[in-house]
Amino acid sequence: MPDIIEKLTITELVQSWAMYRDIGDWERLRRTVHDDATMTATWYHGSFDGFIDALQASWRKGSRSQHFVGSTVLEIQGERAIAQTRMSILVRGLLDGQVVDVTSVGRFYDWVEKRQGTWRIAKRCVIYEKDRLDPVNPQAAIQLDPEMLEKFPEGYRHLAYLQTKSGGVVNPNLPTASGPALDQLIAQSHAWLHAV
Repeated sequence: MPDIIEKLTITELVQSWAMYRDIGDWERLRRTVHDDATMTATWYHGSFDGFIDALQASWRKGSRSQHFVGSTVLEIQGERAIAQTRMSILVRGLLDGQVVDVTSVGRFYDWVEKRQGTWRIAKRCVIYEKDRLDPVNPQAAIQLDPEMLEKFPEGYRHLAYLQTKSGGVVNPNLPTASGPALDQLIAQSHAWLHAV
């Protein structure tokens, strides 16, 4: 059975990622991941360094989001671990002239690896389970294009809609609460975890 210190170390690592990302502490954020780490989200897929560069560019334009994290569940095998962390993403944006909030609920799905005695994230994916879009002014009338909305999976439909309307390019094939993308992620993760 893994040591409780190992479990606490990994849990703190995956949970501190959200705080450093949200407050723009880029150096501490970099220290949560290995040098060759990758990141996959609705609007980004690639190296973690590229992810931070894209975040910084977004910040310069005034974009902000918040990540609230809940419990973390770990599956540890030697010096590898899969960490699943409950989370919510809160995004405020402008949609057709109206200020809106999107709330996306799901989980971070991290491949974590201990290298040279240090646990860090090797790969972070997001599983999107449900979301909603609300006008900040409850009296505002918002009309969503149903055809555009239907292009994206139910798990992150409204988040993708806002990001697309803001000029982003969103991957329509990410893991949601169920389906082939989730099955594939879990199968790949378990193969990686037990390949040591």
